[in-house]
Amino acid sequence: MADAKRFDNYINGEWVAGSDYCANINPSELTDTIGNYAKADLAQVHAAIDAARAAFPAWSTSGIQARHDSLDKVGTEILARREELGTLLAREEGKTLPEAIGEVTRAGNIFKFFAGETLRLSGDYLPSVRPGVNVEVTREALGVVGLITPWNFPIAIPAWKIAPALAYGNCVVLKPADLVPGCAWALAEIISRAGFPAGVFNLVMGSGRVVGDALVQSPKVDGISFTGSVGVGRQIAVSCVSRQAKVQLEMGGKNPQIILDDADLKQAVELSVQSAFYSTGQRCTASSRFIVTAGIHDKFVEAMAERMKSIKVGHALKTGTDIGPVVSQAQLEQDMKYIDIGQSEGARLVSGGGLVTCDTEGYYLAPTLFADSEAAMRISREEIFGPVANVVRVADYEAALAMANDTEFGLSAGIATSSLKYANHFKRHSQAGMVMVNLPTAGVDYHVPFGGRKGSSYGSREQGRYAQEFYTVVKTSYIGS
Repeated sequence: MADAKRFDNYINGEWVAGSDYCANINPSELTDTIGNYAKADLAQVHAAIDAARAAFPAWSTSGIQARHDSLDKVGTEILARREELGTLLAREEGKTLPEAIGEVTRAGNIFKFFAGETLRLSGDYLPSVRPGVNVEVTREALGVVGLITPWNFPIAIPAWKIAPALAYGNCVVLKPADLVPGCAWALAEIISRAGFPAGVFNLVMGSGRVVGDALVQSPKVDGISFTGSVGVGRQIAVSCVSRQAKVQLEMGGKNPQIILDDADLKQAVELSVQSAFYSTGQRCTASSRFIVTAGIHDKFVEAMAERMKSIKVGHALKTGTDIGPVVSQAQLEQDMKYIDIGQSEGARLVSGGGLVTCDTEGYYLAPTLFADSEAAMRISREEIFGPVANVVRVADYEAALAMANDTEFGLSAGIATSSLKYANHFKRHSQAGMVMVNLPTAGVDYHVPFGGRKGSSYGSREQGRYAQEFYTVVKTSYIGS
């Protein structure tokens, strides 16, 4: 570990040594240290904020072609290096290599999309109700934005926050998850060579208690976009609202997957396995509760147990691995705690439930499925964020819909059915921000809005053209003749 390369923060166009460094460990192979990454102190966080504030006037009024070219250059390099960056992602987060390369590809496409958006900025030109007066409605950059990103998508989520922020003329201070700083650093290094003026983009790595709190509380930061836990998100909301800063939150989920009697069983099983267990279940859109009607329930549980036998748990970089390790010891302990809770609550353990031994020492957990569960059980109501799911039996579609909506969350919801009637009814009456029909609950496109309802999200949507709602402010101008 002592010989591992050091990776510094990026502040005002320069690489700056941290006050301390933290080892980035491969969860598939605990003897593999990816590098030692800087931890910023308060002075460095404030320096990054000041740099962004100083750069904002010129950047927010800069030419759209220059913005386009820099964003496009970032996207081009990401796509050209997708296998290299995918390998880094798989090493530090534990996602399988094909999934990791897919995430990197998505990040590159996001930068390409928002490069195009810089050339598609639009507004309205309207006649006033008063003769001789015209009205212009335009959008301007919000200002300095603090971006706080999670560990489960270490390049895609930073990309879908950074790219629109820069495209619309904002200046950025990024704080990535301290558990997986490698991809964020690699992305910052690409951005540092893409032609952005000093101070427009800044990277400050470190703990949430130091870096995150300083960003949230600074009067020089005009908005915070956060993806992470419900508890932290709610604290951020209180802090931002109290000083009238803009805030955007993406938090938890307890996403339902309904399986109706008329569903294609093979299709239902495959989409359920994808929803619950791929990416080791470490997705806010993952489904950890299957709501299954009585006529297909027993066949579904039996078919799921059989399908799960073929899921290969192993090293994220090894060919043939379906599911990599859990990201950390702390997350593994949380997953195991919920497995114990499910058993103590009386749910029946159908598959998994224990650790998996592999060729290398890592945080390997077998995908786990419970049946004979009840809606009131903790495993049916609380977000686990691991490869653990449960099945609840219901009488019919109406009962399934009611149970699906009976949650404090509302991010993603799915239904497996061959009935157009039920599919259409569910799309309208599901209390989720994203609805999937005969598809996994996890897996979304980058050019359309992402976000949920209730306790899952707060503020405007992310991604696609809807991203402008957060990263811009509306101005109405009246022009007299």
